[in-house]
Amino acid sequence: MNPLTRIKELNERFKEKIGWKILDSYLLKKMLGSVLFSISLLMVVVVVFDVSENIHRFMGHNIPAKEVITGYYFNFIPYFINLFIPLFTFISVIWFTSKLSSRNEIISIFDNGISFNRMLVPYVTGAVIIMILSLILSNFIVPNTNRKLNDFKYQYFGKRNVSTTYQHVKNSKNSYIFVERWDKLEDIGYNFTYEEFANNAIRKKISAQTIDYDEEQQVWHLHQYIHREITDDGDELIITGEDMDTTFNIKPMNLYQDAFISETMSYTELRQFIKEEKMRGSSLLANYQIEQHKRLANPLGILIMTLLGLSVSCRKNTRGVGVHIFIGMGLAFTFIFLQQISTVFSVSGGLPPILGTWLPNLIYLAITIVMLKLTPK
Repeated sequence: MNPLTRIKELNERFKEKIGWKILDSYLLKKMLGSVLFSISLLMVVVVVFDVSENIHRFMGHNIPAKEVITGYYFNFIPYFINLFIPLFTFISVIWFTSKLSSRNEIISIFDNGISFNRMLVPYVTGAVIIMILSLILSNFIVPNTNRKLNDFKYQYFGKRNVSTTYQHVKNSKNSYIFVERWDKLEDIGYNFTYEEFANNAIRKKISAQTIDYDEEQQVWHLHQYIHREITDDGDELIITGEDMDTTFNIKPMNLYQDAFISETMSYTELRQFIKEEKMRGSSLLANYQIEQHKRLANPLGILIMTLLGLSVSCRKNTRGVGVHIFIGMGLAFTFIFLQQISTVFSVSGGLPPILGTWLPNLIYLAITIVMLKLTPK
């Protein structure tokens, strides 16, 4: 049997088993079509504005048009799709459901014996489909495209992310590493110091003017170094030299404070990175944890926003669709405001990152439950 035919057959059996109706397909297509149309329209607007802003940079660096499209915009668009998909799912649900309500289609659905709870099935199905897409984008596709976009900017725009602050990280239980400045583009650190403690006193100290990392050999190269060590006899051993190769329990990413590096990691990589940064006592640990929780909270928020949009827009209003859109925009911007406030408190206000990330979802989940209970059925 043809695989496509087999899939269609299984799909029909599944629909029959769960009682899927023509109305469900109609509402699901309306929902997914509205979301796809609104996101596509938004991406056109975003790309047009970005082209107008960066066209002089593309031309000034003589970047080929093909490279701009494949290297820049193919990696630029997924980030914004994933960023706006919860908001535009919410707005799309309000838009097409309000139109159904204004044409008395929802009243007709109820008159034909279909309950409000049964009508939720295609909406929930559509939300789950979009939610799965968002999970894939957040945890696998967008981190990869962000990495490629950063590489494009470094290659053509010469953007340099140079740390000008002192970096002090924990290498192991009894050793610490200090770098005065780290050049991310060249992967070179300046004024490096390694300190190892024993019995509350410094046992070993290595200083170097510059330090760089060999990714292939996975070793650190120290240049113009001074190695001081206290021997078991209590004497101080001093060794100086031009070059020295050694290993540490860190990599270059641990030596520059970049809150956005977490956006270039898959979920598995991010979890491991957070584990290492927690051990080293990173000052940006809360930022990394917020990014980790957002990878799950934002996609799950799509389901909440879908049900909230339905509860807002299924009432028929004599003033038209505009009233529902106005209410929906107010709820959407309030949700975004709550997200920003909770993030700020998580980073600098002592609020746990997991609570700061999930709190807006929990608040709007409560609002959604109340709205669904008050919805005319």
